[in-house]
Amino acid sequence: MNTLHWPVRMHIASVGVSKFCFLFSLVSCGLLLLLIPVFQPPTHHVDLPQPRPWVRPAQAGKGSTYTSHHMVVHAVSSHVGDTDWATGLRRSSAGQGGSIKTEVTRNDNHNSRRGTDSKGSPERGASHGGKGGGLSGSRSRDLLELKDIFIAVKTTRKYHKSRLELLIQTWVSQAKEQTYIFSDGEDKELRMRTGAKIINTNCSAAHTRQALCCKMSVEYDKFIESQKKWFCHVDDDNYVILPNLLRLLSSYHHSQDVYLGRPSLDHPIEAAERIKSDGSVSVKFWFATGGAGFCISRGLALKMSPWASLGNFISTAEKIRLPDDCTIGYIIEALLEVTLTHTHLFHSHLENLQKLPTDTVLEQVTLSYGGFENRRNVVSIVRGFSLADDPTRFKTVHCLLYPDTDWCPQLKPHHKN
Repeated sequence: MNTLHWPVRMHIASVGVSKFCFLFSLVSCGLLLLLIPVFQPPTHHVDLPQPRPWVRPAQAGKGSTYTSHHMVVHAVSSHVGDTDWATGLRRSSAGQGGSIKTEVTRNDNHNSRRGTDSKGSPERGASHGGKGGGLSGSRSRDLLELKDIFIAVKTTRKYHKSRLELLIQTWVSQAKEQTYIFSDGEDKELRMRTGAKIINTNCSAAHTRQALCCKMSVEYDKFIESQKKWFCHVDDDNYVILPNLLRLLSSYHHSQDVYLGRPSLDHPIEAAERIKSDGSVSVKFWFATGGAGFCISRGLALKMSPWASLGNFISTAEKIRLPDDCTIGYIIEALLEVTLTHTHLFHSHLENLQKLPTDTVLEQVTLSYGGFENRRNVVSIVRGFSLADDPTRFKTVHCLLYPDTDWCPQLKPHHKN
């Protein structure tokens, strides 16, 4: 009888040993997990640059604009038109990509006539960063060269002769390697003659929301491919004062969330929220008008990728049914919750350009001129070409900045009384 039960007893014994081994393994693993943190080396915390805390300024009353510190960019001397000044400015930007050290001063009581619009409204967010914006301390500076900036010029085939050639003759000639012209048609003759980087987007030539967003989508993708630090968009009726652009961008850091530009409205726009919800709720946000130009840091541009890259920009714009510059503002302010830094150093044909003080014209970052409906809407600047020979005033501005240009007239030094 005992012999018959021997296999049974062996089986029971083996099961008991297996259970014991299993329990022993669990206890050992638990002890190892508890002891792992003890043997790990201490963590070294890296002091990463952090954006300054942003506080939304209170509104003084109905219809009032936001108040904030003024940002004064010491781009040039107030002796506008002096040959010595113009020569010095030209030397500072000579050699496409020469670095420029910057000095940015923030002054609450700065004269508002410099860098303000016709209403005198101050710059919103100029000294605050929201979730982005400028940084405090030495890390806020970004020693830039012209080669670090991707300048996109939006145009259309029918304006190659009347608008684009003027830009190529003037400011683009100083930044050919950094300027990319986005059009809707081929122009091999202009490309071969000028050496300009003209990109055919294959978008429609119509001035519609879909066509504009198509071009902006290509601009964004080309910038991401370029690995450059800053993306700046302008239109084909803008003059970019390159040294001033460098100084402005150098007061921020490209790795942080920075969205610089000028709104065309004095209030945020409102749109149905169809990305985060079903469109039953609305969202308010600011946007920088593309007609004056705007700049986006690479750090922020990369965060825009889910809604902007590889054609996603077009689908995002279709969902909110807004044009290209509004869609940029929507992605940045509404989706990423990064505040637009308002600057009045950018100018479009939508404003009264004649109200810009003459002695501050060369201190701006972008300039523009009126279209067919308002040809007299140009900046007031003395000397240089006549209005008949230079109806946009771009040639005169260019010759004050780069007086050694071979087609510029010899300008006599300007002395204040």
